[in-house]
Amino acid sequence: MIITVFGATGQVGKRIVAVALAKGFTVKAFGRNIETLIDKDLHDDNFTAIKGYVFDAEEVFNAVKGSDAVISALGGSFDGSDKTRSLGIKNILHAMKLTGVNRIVALGGLGVLNATETTQIIDTPEYPQMYYPVGKEHQQAFKYLLSSNLDWTFVCAPDIIDQDETGKYVTSADYPPTPNYYKINAGDIAHFMVDEITANQFIKHRVGISKL
Repeated sequence: MIITVFGATGQVGKRIVAVALAKGFTVKAFGRNIETLIDKDLHDDNFTAIKGYVFDAEEVFNAVKGSDAVISALGGSFDGSDKTRSLGIKNILHAMKLTGVNRIVALGGLGVLNATETTQIIDTPEYPQMYYPVGKEHQQAFKYLLSSNLDWTFVCAPDIIDQDETGKYVTSADYPPTPNYYKINAGDIAHFMVDEITANQFIKHRVGISKL
C-alpha cells in the first residue's frame, strides 16, 4: 500500500511514518520542514520525503497522486490563525478527488465529537474557551470531510502526550469513549490511524479515543 502522510514531522506524524514503514507500506511524507527526514529518504526504498506547502494545490496534488490512501496529522497554531488544519484538509480532499484516491484518516480534536445527537462538545458551555480557536479549525475540517463523499475517518483526540505506543487505549464512534481520561499517547494515535487505513472500522465516522 502507498500512503501520503501530511504533517509527517510532528509528534504524531513522525510516528505514523515509522509505523507505516514497519507494516511494509510505501510512505510519501509531505511537509515544509522535512530536513530531518532526508537521511531516511536516502536509505529506505519505501520512503520518500516531499518538501511542500499544504496551501499549494499543485504540490498537494503531486503528493497525493499515485497513492492508495492519505493520512493527515496536520498541526498549526494554537490560536487557529493560520488555518492549516481546515484549509489544508480542504486542499487535500480536492487533490484526492482529482486523483481518484478515496481513503483518508485525519487527526482532529475532541471538541468535534458529539455531546448529544444534535450538539458537538465545542458548542457546549463546558467547553474550555482557551481551546475554542483551534477547536473551530477542527470543526471546519470536519465539515469539509463530511461534504467530501470520500471514505474518511476523523480521529478526535484529547490532549496528546509526546510518548510512544502503549497499546492501552479505548475508542468509540462519534462520542467520547468510556472511560475517558482526556489524554492519549502520540504513539497510540499513530498506530490506530495506520491500522484504520485498512481496518475500515470507522468509515465516515469521528473517533473518540483515550488512554486506559
